[in-house]
Formats: sequence, C-alpha cells, structure tokens
Amino acid sequence: MIELRNLSKRYGSPTGDPAGDAMAVDDVCLEVARGELMMLVGGSGSGKTTTLKLINRLIEPSGGSVWIDGADTEGLSGPELRRRIGYCFQGVGLFPHLSVRENVGVTPRLLDWAPDAIAERVDALLRLVDLDPQQYGDRAPDALSGGQRQRVGLARALAAKPELMLLDEPFGALDPLIRESLQSAFQELRRELGLTAIFVTHDMVEALLLADRIAVLHAGRLVQVGTPAELLAAPADEHVAALLRTPKRQAQALEEVGGAP
Repeated sequence: MIELRNLSKRYGSPTGDPAGDAMAVDDVCLEVARGELMMLVGGSGSGKTTTLKLINRLIEPSGGSVWIDGADTEGLSGPELRRRIGYCFQGVGLFPHLSVRENVGVTPRLLDWAPDAIAERVDALLRLVDLDPQQYGDRAPDALSGGQRQRVGLARALAAKPELMLLDEPFGALDPLIRESLQSAFQELRRELGLTAIFVTHDMVEALLLADRIAVLHAGRLVQVGTPAELLAAPADEHVAALLRTPKRQAQALEEVGGAP
C-alpha cells in the first residue's frame, strides 16, 4: 500500500556549513501493507512527526520518495496528495468559525462533491463516530468536549473516503477514559472501512495494544520494525529496550497489586 524509500529530511546549520546539518529523518525505508496499522514510536526528536509530515508533504523531503499503491507521489502536488490522505492530529485543528457539519465536509467541498453527496457523507460519518447529526451537526467546535472534538476530527479525516490515514498523537491530550473509548472506536472504524494507518505516539502502551506492527525511530533512523510480541521478546538495541521498560514495569506493578492480600 505505502512504501518509504530512503526517505530523508536534512535541516541546514545556521552557519551554512554542511558539516553542521541536522538529519531529522535519515534514510528511512518502511513498507506498510494494505489494512495494516503501523505505529511510529521513539523519544522526543526521534523523527516521528517529521516522517508523518514527509508522507503527505507538509514538509518536503531532502531525499528519497514515498510510494502509494506502486506509484511515486512526487508527481502530485502537496494539496492534491493531502486530499487523498486522511490526517488527524492532537488538538484536532477544527475551524472555529464553521459548524461541526461544515468542518467535516471541508475536503469533499474542495474536491467539488455535489452538495447532496456531502450532506449524506457528513451525516453518515457523524453517526459512525457516535455523534448524532441532528444534535451535534450545527454546533460550533467550542461547544463540544475534548473527546467530541476529537471524534469530529476523525470524521473529517475520513470524509473524502481515504484508503490511508496518518494520525499524530490524536488522543494524547485526552483523559484516560475518553482516550480508551476513542482508541476502541478508531480500531472498529479502521477494520470496518479497511483503512491503512500510520499512527505516531509517544505512549508505548498505546502502541503495544493497538499496533499490527511498530516502527521504532531513534535520532531520525529506523532501528527496529516488528509486531508488539517481537519487540517485547527481542528488542534490537538499548533504545528499544528503554522504550519497553515503562510498560513492563507498569504490568509488573499491576500484577503485584492484584496479587496483594
């Protein structure tokens, strides 16, 4: 479905000396199968969000290429490419002057869908994310809770019927109960719609519970790709092992609490 071929992003040094250039993403090669959920994890500055933005060309790469369904996306303009890819991120970024219904319908309007088709799609998506169109469709975003805004963000990302979704910490700012609810809702949506998704998170527990496979980045380089079970059984290096220590400690602590008299 999607393939990153030697994808790189270099930022020049302030002095203009190439020796001081910083590699935010360094020669990343990764394949994501159709229908797969790939989680990108790593510490701060590892290149997770930059990689995501290189895929939909919010940032232009310094080298390498992105292929979708066997075709190089270089031939598409950035806006054309982004209209084919759903994008959902922390904080949602809903337009405050538009209603919920208008926010969800933004991309279909840009693609010149017929008004009736837009209305039908928007109402169907709001129901899909468990928001009654009659109750919520005409509300302003600031009249919604954080969890409701994130559901609208998911609906908007799905509006143009993308086969590929990019998600950047979409649930990171939510309280645990709402976060778990939205994680479950997203998994159901993804399976129902057959979506391929690349999902950035700093939360290893989230990655281990949701992912089909996990890609670990460190200093812009891809250090390991595998299923959650493969990473837990055989971390490739100390960076991967360090990321896994927290969920392992949490699981051990819960076992100890559960076993206490």
